[in-house]
Amino acid sequence: MGSARIAVCILPSLSPVPQSVIRNPTPEIKKTLERVLSKAGLGSRSEARSWIHARRVRVNGRVVENPDHWVDLKRDKILFDNQPLAAAEKRYILLYKPKGYITTYGDPEKRPTVYDLIADAGTWVAPVGRLDLDTSGLLILTNDTAFAERMTNPDFHVPKTYLIKASTLLSDEQLERLRNGVELSDGPTRPAQVNRLRDSTKYTHLEMTITEGRNRQVRRMLEAVDSKVLELVRVGIGKLRIGNLPIGKWREMEPREL
Repeated sequence: MGSARIAVCILPSLSPVPQSVIRNPTPEIKKTLERVLSKAGLGSRSEARSWIHARRVRVNGRVVENPDHWVDLKRDKILFDNQPLAAAEKRYILLYKPKGYITTYGDPEKRPTVYDLIADAGTWVAPVGRLDLDTSGLLILTNDTAFAERMTNPDFHVPKTYLIKASTLLSDEQLERLRNGVELSDGPTRPAQVNRLRDSTKYTHLEMTITEGRNRQVRRMLEAVDSKVLELVRVGIGKLRIGNLPIGKWREMEPREL
């Protein structure tokens, strides 16, 4: 038998795909009608659904009553109350949320919400992240959805700073565990900045900065080192600080802060 010939095909080398392409895919063109209204900063998605059901929205001259109707942002003409849909003016609000307020738009239990505190803002805005019922402090609200997504995306590690009153006196070893990261039910936490502010007879007061946004994370971290949170106030997001903003009040973000 003659020797077999093997054909070899040499492919050109491929450059790695730039990370910017992976992280920033082609912008989404088609969206549901309710999402288009909400993303324009006109109101919540539940409000958008009610407007659509109320026949206030037209697509290409035709009334659409289905909030899940798909629209092409490049081709379709959308009217709201017979006016071309336009993005609302961008608003960025800082609120000092008190304890006892929730950050959702409506509550079946009729508890007070942060929207009760910003009723005079005059524009629909949504919270950037959340603070639970028993946590007070700095909350950003905006109708700029791209800004909100950038602030809450875990890839960017936006730091959040809290003042904490622990239920016990914490040892240096416990604080070091918090700094290095503790094991939670949903995995280990990232390292945190932890500073002891002062100790009283029974309690430790500390400042903690974390770069994650898990549900009840600070409370769970204290529980992981055999203590509990008695008081929790968020005083900073990134370089923003709550400053002298009175509790329960809001103000516009300044251009330098943006």
